[in-house]
Amino acid sequence: MATNDRLLVQILLLGLLGASLWVLAPFWSALFWAAVLSFASWPVMRILTRMLGGRQALAAGLLTLVWTGVVAVPLVMLGFNLADHIKDVTGLLRDFQVEGLPPAPIWLIDVPMVGEQLVSLWQSIDQQGTELFATVQPYLGQMGNWLLARSAEIGGGMVELAFSLVLVFFFYRDGPRLAAFAQSLLQRLIGDRAEHYLELVAGTVQRVVNGVIGTAAAQATLAWIGFAIAGVPGALILGILTFGFSLIMVPPLIWGPAVAWLFWQGEVGMGFFLLVWGFFVISGVDNILKPYLISRGGNLPLIVVLLGVFGGILAFGFMGLFLGPTLLAVAYSLLSDWVDSSTVQSAAQQTDSAVPPSS
Repeated sequence: MATNDRLLVQILLLGLLGASLWVLAPFWSALFWAAVLSFASWPVMRILTRMLGGRQALAAGLLTLVWTGVVAVPLVMLGFNLADHIKDVTGLLRDFQVEGLPPAPIWLIDVPMVGEQLVSLWQSIDQQGTELFATVQPYLGQMGNWLLARSAEIGGGMVELAFSLVLVFFFYRDGPRLAAFAQSLLQRLIGDRAEHYLELVAGTVQRVVNGVIGTAAAQATLAWIGFAIAGVPGALILGILTFGFSLIMVPPLIWGPAVAWLFWQGEVGMGFFLLVWGFFVISGVDNILKPYLISRGGNLPLIVVLLGVFGGILAFGFMGLFLGPTLLAVAYSLLSDWVDSSTVQSAAQQTDSAVPPSS
């Protein structure tokens, strides 16, 4: 009878856990980003709490306001600037449709070996511009629907970001209590190794955050300097965009079009400067800074973390940037513990067999 009662209680607990996860399912992404953001900045939270005399709620509120100013405000400004640029692109396409292409740039004829062919192609596209726009017109509606859908996703992402910033406050305020609960839960599940795996997960996430966000910040700063030197308009906005695209490891999608724009304007010297700056400085820093920041202070092989980053993005989307390396790190540690325990057990058995029995 007692066994049946225990089984019934376990079934009820599993049902309650499943229902709780179902209730929280719409907020998983916001909860995840709030947890990552609060965890990555927890050393700052500790320092601020100490400066405020242990008033953790006040420190949490102040740091949340700082994050709102640092993250939310630039993204809103970026959204408005993107809307203005979309209007400019729409007007440019309308002008092309009515007036055709502008005259070919003078430098285009000087391109070695293919300059004359490029000028001829330019003139051919200009002469056939009306027919070209008539050909692509059926696809413009589909493109508009696609842009509308992406705009809706961006709007949803903004709402999710705002909710994440609200949740960050509670993670800051209740962080020690949540950490103690997680440690107690893991101790019930895996025993004495709970603290080891908590440190492993914490260290892995911290290194990935430092490596990915630190590298993105460095690339954004270098990109802004390069855009400002080359005279590209909107250098600050392009720098912020470089930060975002660096998180998904494709910053050339920002500085590449800027290089093309400089060549289009006839600024050949600055175009070559930004090309070299983008390839060797902006993108090159990723190959030096990120491996150093990710591998610093840890005993995991760098290849495990890097494969986790790339594979996590492919498997889980942007959240996989942190989920991937964490999962691989825990799996690697589990396998290492298993191999070590097997080795110790085999050595103990060999020692026992080598000891002669006492008479």
